[in-house]
Amino acid sequence: MTQNMSFLRNFFLYKCLFSLTFWNHVSLSVEDELFISVSNNFPEDGSNQNIKTLPLLYTKSKTNVDWVVIQNTTESLSLSEITDDNVKELLALLSNFRQGSRLQNLTLTNVSVDWNALMDIFQTVWHSSIEYFNISNVIQLSDIERYDFDYSGTSMKALTLNKIQITDLYFSQDDLYRIFADMNIADMTIADSEMIHMLCPSSKSPFRYLNFLKNDLTDFLFQKCDNLLQLETLILHKNKFESLRKVSFMTSRMKSLTYLDMSNNLLRHDGADVRCQWAESLSELDLSSNQLADAVFECLPVNVKKLSLQNNQISNVPRGMVELKSLEELNLASNRLADLPGCSGFTSLQFLNIEMNLILTPSADFFQSCPRVRELQAGHNPFKCSCELQAFIGLERQSGGKLFGWPAAYVCEYPEGSRGTELKDFHLSQLACNTTLLLVTALLLTLVLVAAVAFLCIYLDVPWYVRMTWQWTQTKRRAWHGPPGDQGLVLQFHAFISYSERDSLWVKNELIPNLEKGEGCVQLCQHERNFVPGKSIVENIINCIEKSYKSIFVLSPNFVQSEWCHYELYFAHHKLFSENSNSLILILLEPIPPYLIPARYHKLKALMAKRTYLEWPKERSKRPLFWANLRAAISINLAKADENCYEDVG
Repeated sequence: MTQNMSFLRNFFLYKCLFSLTFWNHVSLSVEDELFISVSNNFPEDGSNQNIKTLPLLYTKSKTNVDWVVIQNTTESLSLSEITDDNVKELLALLSNFRQGSRLQNLTLTNVSVDWNALMDIFQTVWHSSIEYFNISNVIQLSDIERYDFDYSGTSMKALTLNKIQITDLYFSQDDLYRIFADMNIADMTIADSEMIHMLCPSSKSPFRYLNFLKNDLTDFLFQKCDNLLQLETLILHKNKFESLRKVSFMTSRMKSLTYLDMSNNLLRHDGADVRCQWAESLSELDLSSNQLADAVFECLPVNVKKLSLQNNQISNVPRGMVELKSLEELNLASNRLADLPGCSGFTSLQFLNIEMNLILTPSADFFQSCPRVRELQAGHNPFKCSCELQAFIGLERQSGGKLFGWPAAYVCEYPEGSRGTELKDFHLSQLACNTTLLLVTALLLTLVLVAAVAFLCIYLDVPWYVRMTWQWTQTKRRAWHGPPGDQGLVLQFHAFISYSERDSLWVKNELIPNLEKGEGCVQLCQHERNFVPGKSIVENIINCIEKSYKSIFVLSPNFVQSEWCHYELYFAHHKLFSENSNSLILILLEPIPPYLIPARYHKLKALMAKRTYLEWPKERSKRPLFWANLRAAISINLAKADENCYEDVG
């Protein structure tokens, strides 16, 4: 029954209002204008609610201005076009809303009055039921002078002034700022008004919230001010503060300050020896969009919980410079950082924003060093997709979704071929990125290669050939640097004979007699009679081979088992290739089974496979042909042959 009566009463008032609106409308001339401000109308679902705001009718004509208001029924009024001409009507209207009425919110827009008229409006509002007073677009405010304002007995809680334009060029600053500094309200906002200063309240102020955004305030604000003990929130966004140290001193006397917004100023900190002094109660600080560098970490409130340093010039978070043990949220977006900061100084950190920096390969051990971090915003960095980044990519799987914006905000920038690839789609093989595995693999391959080379060296007797080459080189060098008489060697022998000592009987009884004592003068070089005493065996072998037209090798199983025969074969073979001559004659005295030839005798195997050799015939009837072929092979006219022939030849 009570709800039905309330609904009927509200409906009746609303019907009466429409009747009144119609009456005013039909009484206006054609040039009149009608403005209706309506808010919080009846709900569409027809539910029973008390009327919080009823229409305010404002009529404007050439002759008069009338505000028609149903008293004690509205909670919010919005009036515009306030001038010196209609201030009296406005004051008469507001005087109806004494303390105890329902009106709580008043908004005035497009106000063009002088200083005294504005103060009269303030004074009337101050002693009314209005709790929230908003004024916007105050233009042509003039004639500023001292005004004795009565702050007593007010219901006011919050005042908002937006876009206040003062036309006076010369006036006392104290007359203007003292009025606002001493207001006994909890909240005050003066925005976008080119305000250059604000006085400290004359006594202990009840201000809890002050907002001076988009003005021209400087470092001189509230210096040594002891009367803002209850202030909790201070917003100085978009002003002209320059010294972070002076800002800290400003807050040091504000014992209740918890939130400070200093964003979009000109703040710097040069790391001076004078330490900063912040309010101990300050827990949230916004220093974004300033000119702060790495030294800012020397001047931060130790008890801060939320800190924003976005859009500054920070390139590194110095370790050990400051310990912010209470810090829970840190915003370092849009700076110049090249890596994720560690948490050695931020042991309570839970949220970190480091987007839009210069991070190429973020540290993969971040969550290990920052175990309390629940969310990391690291997207929109120029990531370099490499092995180092593979470990960071694994953080998304290990951290359980702690990377904010994954995967769209995490894209490769370098190298050029991977640009635009999301990190979740970038993969490299484990071998390419695991340094330990790569080293082990390389070590194993190296060991296999070394073992293979060692095996081949042993199998092919490479050390022996190296040693022989070294001896041949040293012999040549000594010959080049020897006495002049030793240079310019000429052929002195038809052939050099290389044989095993075990085959010496055949050489002495068959080979030498048949060649040297037959037709013609054949000069043979035999080590027993032609090696020069005092010289090394190797040097004698080389000299004899070089002074001989041919080199005769008597091959047998004994030959392949002789070390010196192998030397002689090696040097003779070296001459074959170095002088491009056909100087080798092979005589197979006895058949040599292949298994008897050592591995290092691969040259002998190659010679026997590719070159024709003379085989010593067992039948005597074939031996004359053998000697004839051998004589023909070594037949040559030597310059010193006649002089060196033995006298008993023939």
